[in-house]
Amino acid sequence: MSWVALLLAGGKSSRMGEDKALLPFGGYGSLAEYQYRRLEGFFDQVYIATKEEKFDFNPRLIMDRYPQSSPLVALVSAFELLSVEELFVVSVDAPFVDRVLIHRLYGEAQEGDDVIVARSLHGREPLCGIYRSSILPVAKEHLLRGEHRLGHLLDAVACREVFCEDSKKFWNLNYPEEYAKAYRLSSSI
Repeated sequence: MSWVALLLAGGKSSRMGEDKALLPFGGYGSLAEYQYRRLEGFFDQVYIATKEEKFDFNPRLIMDRYPQSSPLVALVSAFELLSVEELFVVSVDAPFVDRVLIHRLYGEAQEGDDVIVARSLHGREPLCGIYRSSILPVAKEHLLRGEHRLGHLLDAVACREVFCEDSKKFWNLNYPEEYAKAYRLSSSI
């Protein structure tokens, strides 16, 4: 089975004030390209889930098939469009998720798990995990009900949590000051 990654970049970036996926990062023209190129080194195929073609490089795209903006929409769209059994899902604004953590999640996965996600000191990290196609019926039901929180989806399926003590790996770049700090750190990544 091939390893396939889905990079979530369809959010509104309202707290950042501009589209964070398009901000420069790590020597690349955008955070999206940084994440995409990095994931290409770990996975057989990488896709970006988005609402629009907005990138200045040529990634494989999964266009959201529903009008709402949520990771749930991206997951449902990806599983409806791709013939894959599982996807590694990570948010575009989490540039410190690394190969070690990704391999650990795959290493902990067991038959019967619908989802394998990381758990940090701050709780479950639903935007860093392996989602299997078995979630699709439940995910579509949640989508139809307007329940977009991934936590509710994870509560409704067989979810394995893998603890990771290093909370820095899950650092999200939601605000300009978080992005500025991560940008400074990106030269040492």
